[in-house]
Amino acid sequence: MKNVVVVGSQWGDEGKGKIVDWLSREADIVVRFQGGHNAGHTLVIDGVTYKLRLLPSGIVRKNKISIIGNGVVIDPWALLDEIKEINSKGINVDKKNLIISESANLILPFHKEMDEIREDAAGKAKIGTTRRGIGPAYEDKIGRRSIRVMDLVSESNLDHRLETVLIHHNAIRKGLGKKIFEKDQLKRDLLKIAPEILKFSQPVWKKLDEYKSNNKKILFEGAQGILLDVDHGTYPFVTSSNTVASSAATGSGCGPDTINYVLGITKAYTTRVGEGPFPTELKDKIGELLGNRGKEFGTVTSRKRRCGWFDGVLVRQTIKISGINGIALTKLDVLDEFDEIKMCIKYEINGKELDYLPAAVEDQLKVKPIYQSFPGWKESTKGIRDINKLPEKAKKYIHAVQEFIGAKISSISTSPEREDTILLENPFGN
Repeated sequence: MKNVVVVGSQWGDEGKGKIVDWLSREADIVVRFQGGHNAGHTLVIDGVTYKLRLLPSGIVRKNKISIIGNGVVIDPWALLDEIKEINSKGINVDKKNLIISESANLILPFHKEMDEIREDAAGKAKIGTTRRGIGPAYEDKIGRRSIRVMDLVSESNLDHRLETVLIHHNAIRKGLGKKIFEKDQLKRDLLKIAPEILKFSQPVWKKLDEYKSNNKKILFEGAQGILLDVDHGTYPFVTSSNTVASSAATGSGCGPDTINYVLGITKAYTTRVGEGPFPTELKDKIGELLGNRGKEFGTVTSRKRRCGWFDGVLVRQTIKISGINGIALTKLDVLDEFDEIKMCIKYEINGKELDYLPAAVEDQLKVKPIYQSFPGWKESTKGIRDINKLPEKAKKYIHAVQEFIGAKISSISTSPEREDTILLENPFGN
């Protein structure tokens, strides 16, 4: 097995950044294939913390090529700021180790403004977006009016494309009583940074084909989690892209036969940022303790995450939807202090039991979790790198999770440090 897709099996924030960085030791190429700078990955390497939003996690390793695929929406100013930030920490980012798809769509200032306008106007019906302009940018992509990286090459083409997209946006802004967005200053601003973006631009599909021909190992890095997928998540409280593993092919320009192994990153409990259904949410002292021990604050927004017990029903569902082969179980050490640990094994709604999460949001909000309880191990697992050194009760919990969700646990993370990982199966097949 050579090429691996990493996806989050819950609502995101499962610890994908660390696992991708850990796996990238063996990979030659690391590819981001969807999302934007609304999703953050925090890496802790040799005591240095890197907070990545658009850059693939492989960027912090030497002799690796990082790719931002066509499925990603890019705020060009945010990307340049992130590159500058990473450079300041001793990581060199240049056209030798970063490639951006010429077909990637841009997030522009009016996208961010539209995101804010809609969220503010929605009141209690708000989605809970990061207000980064992701959704409006994807809307323009689907509406065939967006600005792509390649449009920065020609001033006349850029002028035409901006004219087209602003006809749409300004009509909406007028209807909402907002000031229309002027084209000329935005065009000047884009042309000013165009050379800095275009120097990374290449036909990614072609580069990936070359890498495959040369037997390079490719690691595809997803953002958010499967439960935020626009088709398969808790709609409408979802992101605006497909977060499932199969979108790695679409979002980068390669065939599905490129994918040899799907690794699902899975937190040992459950968290969610923003609004929407959350069957196992704990609004009590246990939920607070999970949040405090797990340092559950968003990388991008610093928003406090909602916390709850592990939802085995949901993870089993996302495993089937995304074709997950193995699970990387993260943040096991956060559970060290609990007397009792619970796992949701089914739901109850209107007196009936369900073994899956229904599609209707009204039903998703009504379901009640039915738990299986496990005794806590009350010992520290922090930093353990050998499964035989885990407490017996911790091993029993891990085994129960594996049996219920129906996928092998291939690794266990016991701290934010990338080396504090128990490897049970190598996704690359070595």
